Order: sequence, then C-alpha cells, then structure tokens
Amino acid sequence: MNNDLYQKLVDLYAGHELSDELEQELETAAADDANLAFEMTSLRGTVDALQSDPGPKFTEESYQRILMKLYARGAAIQPKAPAPAHLQYHLPIMG
Repeated sequence: MNNDLYQKLVDLYAGHELSDELEQELETAAADDANLAFEMTSLRGTVDALQSDPGPKFTEESYQRILMKLYARGAAIQPKAPAPAHLQYHLPIMG
C-alpha cells in the first residue's frame, strides 16, 4: 500500500479498530517512516488517555451554575420534566 493510505488509517489504528493484519502492516510501514510512527504513537496515546478518563462529574450545583450562565447569555432552555399526571388523559380499556 502507499504511504497516503497509511496516513488515512492512523485514526483507525489509534482507536484499535483495525484488523490484526492491517495493524501489523501499518506498524511495519511505520518502521521506515518516522513521521508515520510519531503520528501513530502520539494519536494512540491520546485516544487511550481520553478513553480511560472517566469524564466530568456534575453535581446539582454545577448543573444549576451552567443553567444560570446559559440563561444570562439569553439561551431559551427549558429543562425536560415529566408531564404532571393530572394533565394526562385516561383512556378506557376496550376489551
């Protein structure tokens, strides 16, 4: 395969989405191309770090603070709330 195709496969390599054969072929090509090897290792390290990060933990206070900032900037946000039971129609069961 050509080097241009290897450059396009780097993102799949970083996400561990390539088959074993393609991954081995890409690693073999990276042995000859320092730029390709650098991109592969740095992107795989970045993807692994992002996937291992548990993400932010929002408390109720954080949620309210974010909502207040959005309201202050003029966003028309309506948080979803369940419909009250007294507004729902009761349909008869037909047998």
